[in-house]
Amino acid sequence: QVVSAAFEPAVLTHQGSRRPVHNHTDDIILAVILPQHNTSYPWAWPRVGPALDRAIARVNSDPTLLPRHHVRHIFANSEDGDGICSESIAPLMAVDLKFEHNPWAFIGPGCDYTSSPVGLFTAHWGLPMITAGAPAVAFVQMEMYTSITNTGPTHKKLGEYALHLYKHFGWHQHALLMFSDTKMGQRECYFALEGLYTEMHEDNITTMDLVFEENKGPVNYSELLHKIQDDGRG
Repeated sequence: QVVSAAFEPAVLTHQGSRRPVHNHTDDIILAVILPQHNTSYPWAWPRVGPALDRAIARVNSDPTLLPRHHVRHIFANSEDGDGICSESIAPLMAVDLKFEHNPWAFIGPGCDYTSSPVGLFTAHWGLPMITAGAPAVAFVQMEMYTSITNTGPTHKKLGEYALHLYKHFGWHQHALLMFSDTKMGQRECYFALEGLYTEMHEDNITTMDLVFEENKGPVNYSELLHKIQDDGRG
């Protein structure tokens, strides 16, 4: 068993494996807010937890890294009852962890809608927030998210990669075919394309939007593709 658990009010605390008592004057506490069970998220606790435990163990085993300090982490679940990242639960967990444990930094959340409110809190508290998620463009562009450090890929980087391709092939005018829904929740495709769309406009590349609703009658995809071909070539 990699992680053992103990329950406290409103906070699920992962203490890690048993360790000897260290002579130290101050604990460095990392507050972790991630999905506890749902491994459909790349940053879910079952995926991230073992790596975090190993990293902490290596730091604590080297007395030259943080003399007279000991690193440990406190975990809180960001899932709702259905196992989905919850933008209402995550900030509550962040507040609980801040005032109960006064952490040095936050790890997670990863989902865009949970990272947004927690990122505002950590910026206000002056604490770092490290996440392998939060890939949306807004976290890079908005000055209010000053505490976030992304360790994973972001949609801005996806857009920059696409721009390199456009410049290599000499493409200057484009038509984008995308699915834009009105649902509230995780909108991975929407946020991914936002990175490309934003980078194109910042580089003064012309785009043309073509709107269709696939749930309201049959869609003539051949006609759409011909229109993309005509508009994309100018």
